[in-house]
Order: sequence, then C-alpha cells, then structure tokens
Amino acid sequence: MIQLRPDKAPGTVANFVKSARDCRYDGLVFHRVEANFVIQGGDPEGTGRGGGNQPTELSDLPFTKGSAGVARAGDIRVSNLMQFYLCIGSCRHLDGQYTNFGQVVAGQDVADAVKVGDKIRTIRIE
Repeated sequence: MIQLRPDKAPGTVANFVKSARDCRYDGLVFHRVEANFVIQGGDPEGTGRGGGNQPTELSDLPFTKGSAGVARAGDIRVSNLMQFYLCIGSCRHLDGQYTNFGQVVAGQDVADAVKVGDKIRTIRIE
C-alpha cells in the first residue's frame, strides 16, 4: 500500500490515480530492478522508453526506502507520465532531483521481492 502525497505532487498523483483507475498499469512489467536501489515499471512499451511526459514536481520529501518516484530523462523539468519507481533501499541521492509522490506504508516486502519482468496485476486506488 502506498500513501500518495497530493500535497507535494498534485499533478503527478492525479495522473497516477487516473492511469490506475483506467487500468493502464494492468499487465505492465517491472523493466528495471536495481538491488538495494529501485524497482521501476509502468512503461507501456516495457523498454524504459515509453510512457509520455508530465511536469516534474520537486519537493522536500526525502527518497527513503519505500518512496515512490517518477522516472525522467535528462531534463529535470520533464518527468515520465507512466513510469514510476519504488525505492527498495535508501535513495537519498535522488532528493530534489525527481518527483516524490508517495511512500509505501504496507507491503514493502512485496516490492523488495520484485524481479525484472514481474507483472503489475493491477493498482487499486482507495
């Protein structure tokens, strides 16, 4: 379970919620797994190159284990619309560089066990 932070990243949370409710994540894979760092998924292409763009929303939230962030390429102002990552280790070097939009509050063990190619069954918004 991820506690979303619309107070820190309102546009990102709104886009994530809409994509989840529209079942856009269902069946997509985690294409990147870096031990003690991050698991990354949500790319409709499954390659790490797809997903569209949205503005980056930087905040004072630290990237600790369990933080939910948004992937981006070189331009700090532009983040990916679909791709997200969960920190499975301390990611403090990402502070102030990426959108942090939530925190795992239950089920970190599930995130810690993800392997490349594992599929997202569904993301339920409550």
